[in-house]
Amino acid sequence: MSFQDKTIYQIYPRSFRDSTGSGVGDLRGIIEKVPYIASLGVDMVWFNPFFVSPQRDNGYDIADYRAINPSLGTMEDFEELVAALGSHGVGVMLDMVLNHTSTQHEWFQRALAGEKEYQDFYYLRPAGPGGELPNNWVSKFGGNAWAPFTAQYAGMGITPEGAAENGFALNAAGPDAGNPDLYYLHLFDVTQADLNWHNPRVRQEMAAVVKFWLDKGVHGFRFDVINLIGKPQDLPSAPAGTDDRAMYTDGEAVVPFLRELAAASFGQDPHSITVGEMSSTSIEKCILYSNPDSRTLSMAFNFHHLKVDYLDGKKWTRTPFDFDALKSLLSEWGVGMQAGGGWNALFWNNHDQPRANNRFGDVVNFPVESATMLATTIHLMRGTPYVYMGEEIGMTDPDYTSIEEYRDVEAINAFEELVAGGMSREEAFATVHAKARDNSRTPMQWDASATAGFTSGTPWLRPTNQEHINVEAEEAGGRILPYYRKLIRLRKELPLIGYGTFAPYALDHPQVFAYVREYDGQRLLVLNNFYGTPTQVEVPVEFVGGRVLISNYDDAASPAQQAVSLRAYQSLAILI
Repeated sequence: MSFQDKTIYQIYPRSFRDSTGSGVGDLRGIIEKVPYIASLGVDMVWFNPFFVSPQRDNGYDIADYRAINPSLGTMEDFEELVAALGSHGVGVMLDMVLNHTSTQHEWFQRALAGEKEYQDFYYLRPAGPGGELPNNWVSKFGGNAWAPFTAQYAGMGITPEGAAENGFALNAAGPDAGNPDLYYLHLFDVTQADLNWHNPRVRQEMAAVVKFWLDKGVHGFRFDVINLIGKPQDLPSAPAGTDDRAMYTDGEAVVPFLRELAAASFGQDPHSITVGEMSSTSIEKCILYSNPDSRTLSMAFNFHHLKVDYLDGKKWTRTPFDFDALKSLLSEWGVGMQAGGGWNALFWNNHDQPRANNRFGDVVNFPVESATMLATTIHLMRGTPYVYMGEEIGMTDPDYTSIEEYRDVEAINAFEELVAGGMSREEAFATVHAKARDNSRTPMQWDASATAGFTSGTPWLRPTNQEHINVEAEEAGGRILPYYRKLIRLRKELPLIGYGTFAPYALDHPQVFAYVREYDGQRLLVLNNFYGTPTQVEVPVEFVGGRVLISNYDDAASPAQQAVSLRAYQSLAILI
C-alpha cells in the first residue's frame, strides 16, 4: 500500500476516552470518538497496546498477545472499532511488543515451572564463576539488566488480585519456582523478560501473533524496539568505558529476522503498512530496515532529534535544546534516508516523550504559533507524519508539583536514582517533570470540565489545563485544530508533499530550519522560525512572488523580495 501521502494518528487507549467511569480509557470510549478521528482526515490509527497485561509498563508488558485487557474492553469491542473506523476509510495499526513479554506470560510461567522448551524462549544464563552477573548490561529503566530466575523476582509487585483483574493467573508453582542459579535478561522492567529470537520457535510464535491480528482486519503494525531482537547469542559484556547499548542494538540478525517475519505474516498483505521503533540506531541501519528491496518494513522511527535537549546525552538532565543539532539531525536523516531509498516516520510527540511544544516552543507567550510551526516542519517533509493525540489541539505538559502525581515506572525510578545520587528532591523532581513519559499520557482534553470530558470518574492521571486547551474550544474557534486538518489535507492534494525530493536550505541560519521539496516541475520552499523573536532569511530569487501554500499567520503574503521577514514561530511555505 502506498503510504507516502498518508498521515497516521496515535492513540494511547488508557488516556483517550473512558466510557465506564473507571478513570481509565477503553475501546468503547474510542468508538464514541470515531467521528472526531475521521474528521481529522487521517488514514490510520496507531493504538498503543491494549492486550492482557499486569500494567507494570502501561501495557508494554504483555501477558497475552491474542486477548484484550478486560479493563479496556473485549474482542467484540475491538472488532466493532475496526469496523467503525473502516467505515470512514481509516485503518488500524497495532503496537507489537515482540522484544519481550511480561513475566506473567504463559511462556515465562512455563519456563519457571521447569519446561526446558520454554526456558529457551528467553535469555537464561548462569552467574559468573565469582557469582557476578552474566554480563554488564544496564536496564533502560535503571539498574542492571539481569534478575534471578525465580518467581519471587519474575512476579515482582504483582498480586493475585491484580493478576485476576487483568485476565491471567499467577504461576501456580509457588514462590520457589524457577532456578535461583540462573538469571534472565530484562532490558526494560524486571517483569519484562527479553525473548530469544535466535530460537526458531519464538520467531514462529511472533509471526503467528501478527497473522492473528491480520485476520481481524488489521493492516498496520508498529513494532516496539524492534532493532533489539538481534542480540548476539553469546551476550558479551561491553568493554570498560563503552556504552553497553552498542552490544545489543542493530545486530546483524535484525534484518534477516524481520525479513522472515514479513514473509510469514504482514508481507503477505498488499495493504500492510509497518513501522519499526528503532532505539539508538543509525541512518545506514534504517535504510536497511525501510528500503523496499530489503523486504522488511515500510518505515522507521528514530529518536536522535528528540535528544537535543539531553545534557551530555543523558535523558534525566535539563538544558535548552540545541537548535544547530536539531537542524543537522533532521537534515541528515532527510537526505540520508532519501539517498538510500529508506523512509522516515516523522514525529515530534508520542507516548514516550514530553510534549514537543514545551521542549521546542513557547507555550506561554506563543502557544498557537509554537504548535503550528512544529506541525508545519514535519508535515511538509519527506516521510510519513504521525500525530499524537492532543497534539492537534496544542496540549502541553501537566503542571504537576510532586513525584506522587506520576505513575510511570521509568520516571519514578529516575527520581529515586537522582536523589540517591545526591540531587535535592526539588531539583530531581524538576528534572523528571521536564522529561517524564507521563507528560504525554495525561487524558485527552475534550472539554473544559474538571475531568476534561475524559471520564465521569477520577482520571488515572490528572489533567491540568483543560479549561483553555480542549477539543470543544478548538472546534468552536481555535486555530490549531483547523491548521492540522489543512496540513493533512494538503499531503493528499499535492503529490509534491508525499513524493517530492528533500533538500535542506540555509542550514547556517541561527533561527530558521528550512528546506526545499521538488516534484514533477513544482518546488516548495518551507521556512520555520524556531524562536520567539522575528528574523529575516534570504530566499532564492525564483521564490519571489511565489504562492503562499500555507502559513500559521493568516495575513502572510507572497515574498516581494529575497529578504523574507518571519515573525515569532512563523512557518511559511512558498510554492512555485
